[in-house]
Amino acid sequence: MEQFRVLLVDAAPGPLLGRELERLLGHGLAVTLNLRRVADRAAVRAEWGDRVEFTDFDPFDEAALLAGTVRDGLGHHAVKSRAGVPLRAAFLAGVAGPGPAHPLRVIGRAGAGTDHVDLTAAARHGVTVTHTPGSNADAVAEFALAQLLTLTRDIRSYDAAAHRGEWRAPMTPPPELSELTLGIVGAGRIGLALAGRAGALGMDVQALARHRDAARAPRPARASTSMPRPASVPASASAPCPAPAPARASVSAPGPAPASTSAARPAPAPAPMSAPHPAPALASTQAPRPVLTLPELLATSDVVSLHLPLTPETRGLIGRAELALMRPGAILLNTARGGIVDEQALADALRDPAHPLAAAAVDTFEHEHAAFASPLHGLPNALLTPHIAGMTRGAMATAALRCADHMAALLAGRPDGIPVATA
Repeated sequence: MEQFRVLLVDAAPGPLLGRELERLLGHGLAVTLNLRRVADRAAVRAEWGDRVEFTDFDPFDEAALLAGTVRDGLGHHAVKSRAGVPLRAAFLAGVAGPGPAHPLRVIGRAGAGTDHVDLTAAARHGVTVTHTPGSNADAVAEFALAQLLTLTRDIRSYDAAAHRGEWRAPMTPPPELSELTLGIVGAGRIGLALAGRAGALGMDVQALARHRDAARAPRPARASTSMPRPASVPASASAPCPAPAPARASVSAPGPAPASTSAARPAPAPAPMSAPHPAPALASTQAPRPVLTLPELLATSDVVSLHLPLTPETRGLIGRAELALMRPGAILLNTARGGIVDEQALADALRDPAHPLAAAAVDTFEHEHAAFASPLHGLPNALLTPHIAGMTRGAMATAALRCADHMAALLAGRPDGIPVATA
């Protein structure tokens, strides 16, 4: 029986790497590991050298990626990517064509988004693209809440002032979450996970469904200690506990941090615990109130959070005209994809004190990784992070292990129940 060859373009980090490798090897796959983003290469070579092949190349260099995948003409049946390495038409033609002894058949994405893959070219070359939708829903929803609280309470400026030895009280007290309306654009897994958490904190939540579907009730937040499997987990719901409908208040613009804080370094994150703690079930099961149009949602929300894939239809969805529709003092959160928002229009709005948009938190950008650049750089009312919303231990482990299962199933000719992305 043929042993299928799998290339890990960018493996799971830290201790998760061992779990990912064991999962793939357990499926009887021959694994090639790209060491470029592995922290302790010597230790990995020593531990896995008798079971895994190694390579070392920059996956964001297309020529190097092509050479590493073809690998002396042998090729690989499957390629797994985690960090959104671009897999474009020229690459797919080179690795899935008649040249390699083992042409590419499967692309596995340990994550939900597949906009880094040319899906049309993949289909043309007979390459199936699988991914792990929902694997990071809880992580991204938690991160969006963190963005929301950081901006509505202006935490960064108070932190910077305290580090300078200043004792500064609010000039204008901010509203509580129960006074605000959250508008969610995209009522999928992540959007509903955020809706449940925000509703449990007393926010009035409304949502614009991507396909105008009736929004389902979000499942309570929970963590599983079992090994993730390809089968989807059905949404669970307990008795609804609707939050009261309080009076609304606009979000005040966060006070800009003084210029001297631009070089301030954030406090390091605490070291991870030896084992994750299960998340408490604190999410509301009440479905968000449906909104039929984007202009209506923008005009009636104090905070707008984007949770859509990047497609030809969603690219540039939020531009100058849409930003101008937002409530005075509004906040925009983007943990979806950078291309959904016109970054230059967003930067111009944030620079304009007369604009209704007060602040934005952006975790995804049009240009990322080595090509990272944005007109949002240096704006005190823009909270910027490097696409880390879904990077928790639980989410990354779930994505890596599900992706391994999906690739193995597809290579073995068992496609039933495996999520596949199409153009």
